[in-house]
Amino acid sequence: MNCVNLQTIVNEIAEYSPKVRQEDVRAFAKAIKQAKRIFVAGAGRSGFAARGFSNRLMHLGLIAYFVGEPTTPSIGQGDILVVGSGSGTTASLAVNAEKKKKAGAQVATITIFPKAKIGQLADVVVQLPGATPKRSEGEEDSAVSVQPMGSLFEQLSWLTYDATIMELMTLLDETSDTMFPRHANLE
Repeated sequence: MNCVNLQTIVNEIAEYSPKVRQEDVRAFAKAIKQAKRIFVAGAGRSGFAARGFSNRLMHLGLIAYFVGEPTTPSIGQGDILVVGSGSGTTASLAVNAEKKKKAGAQVATITIFPKAKIGQLADVVVQLPGATPKRSEGEEDSAVSVQPMGSLFEQLSWLTYDATIMELMTLLDETSDTMFPRHANLE
């Protein structure tokens, strides 16, 4: 017998993933390809998905950092900050986005609410359907989910990051075979 809850999650992803626009993912991938360095940020579970994305960017041979790590340098002209935030209002992430714009870097975001603070600061926006208790007053969820809190957004963000990696693989002429030698060998 199959796991009913797992099938429910898979069904939600299948229902809402077609609402992620290919042209947004393609524009996101192109902005990353053009950047000198990529800085990735996210908080909580959205941050875990963003951290996985940063890891795959490194596997592609790109210079990528996860914001908040001690080895992350300062951002500057020609760089891009990628912010994963369902609500688009996470205070620390919004402050980072403002700082990055002042430093001359581009900002890209994956969010449910592109009109929220981070989306307004972004040069590139990938809107995902989702539901979150963190939405601002007057905002409505763009999905109905039986999963807790922002789980659907977090899952779709992980998958959208992976779809972006696949776009970048094509743009950079990379394959799993060319990426694997960059995989960590100190584990």
